[in-house]
Amino acid sequence: MALDEMGVPVTGAGRDGWRAIVAAPGDAVVALDFDGTLAPIVADPARARAHPGVVAALRGLASVVGAVVVVTGRPAGVAAEYGGFARVPGLVVLGHYGAERWEGGVLTAPEVHPGVAGARAALPGVLARVGAPEGTWVEDKGRSVAVHTRRTAEPERALELLRAPVGELAAEHGLVVEPGRLVLELRPPGVDKGAALTGFLRERGARSVLYAGDDLGDVAAFAAVEQLRGDGVAGLLVCAGAVGDAPVRELADRADLVVDGPAGVVELLEGLGRAVRAR
Repeated sequence: MALDEMGVPVTGAGRDGWRAIVAAPGDAVVALDFDGTLAPIVADPARARAHPGVVAALRGLASVVGAVVVVTGRPAGVAAEYGGFARVPGLVVLGHYGAERWEGGVLTAPEVHPGVAGARAALPGVLARVGAPEGTWVEDKGRSVAVHTRRTAEPERALELLRAPVGELAAEHGLVVEPGRLVLELRPPGVDKGAALTGFLRERGARSVLYAGDDLGDVAAFAAVEQLRGDGVAGLLVCAGAVGDAPVRELADRADLVVDGPAGVVELLEGLGRAVRAR
């Protein structure tokens, strides 16, 4: 299955990445975001679960490529549970933007940044002071805290109202703000998906990589793949556009391929698996 047979425009670099993965799958890494890429976006993140076809598609790939890794802002153990990844032999989850690692059911992680506790305690007061609209809620991720506006009457306006005060709070506690789809996440600095992905690829000695993501948090991973291309690592960048919604423009503009949400990602992974086996 060639990419052009999918009826989706792709770049020359993307075609090179696809061909490199198919030609030498043992040297390839398939790397994927979780929410919006493998799991549909839902109002309550605790209810997110991987698309029904994800586990089978990843099991098929895990047996033929060098490694399969999920790179997510979620806690690694939570992503592994919600994704059903214990059923995918060898799959690795890099959680909290790479601060945590889940592999073979074993979780490893450093100490939590001290600023997270301070920001967590102060956040309710900040939201009350600025008049955060009804429906605004805080998700405690353990190593970070996230402010969601998806449940408010005007989510985009609420996000803009909160952007500056949340940013100021993060700075006071030595944290940074990672924006996403109707969410502002306060997390430790120096940790992002680009660094996590680059480190993993070097660890595995990868010569090619497919990375799929859907949100602003994935821009750093896209940038890492673009930089690695200059070092001879072939890369295919995939944007998982939200079903029935426009994809994140900054990501779509840099992608080699845009697919339709988690269902489109599953279709792509299945096609890649067939192409590898048919080589």
